[in-house]
Amino acid sequence: SAFTAHLFDAGIDASIGTVGDALDNALMESQIGLHKTELIKPRKPWRGLADVELATAEWVDWFNNQRLHTAIGDIPPHEHETNYYAQLQPQPAAGVDAQEPPPIPEPFTRW
Repeated sequence: SAFTAHLFDAGIDASIGTVGDALDNALMESQIGLHKTELIKPRKPWRGLADVELATAEWVDWFNNQRLHTAIGDIPPHEHETNYYAQLQPQPAAGVDAQEPPPIPEPFTRW
């Protein structure tokens, strides 16, 4: 297809799996399972879609910003990500107070 050809020309793999396997969906299906187990099933019956949407937004905020994750040192995922990107930033020279803004990423190019 034209879409597949465009991905190939850009150096992008369309899929990590093969037809019939669930490798592309495994992470998402795991996340959906957590969402259902931790939020949807315990709090039903729901009054309407708006209640589910609000509760989901609150759950995602908790999941990313407050939940302590044992595999990353008992800190929330957002804190871990912030720490990771902070260590990639160049450190200012001694006596320099102002930091330069982070570089703007270059557009994706095939290497």
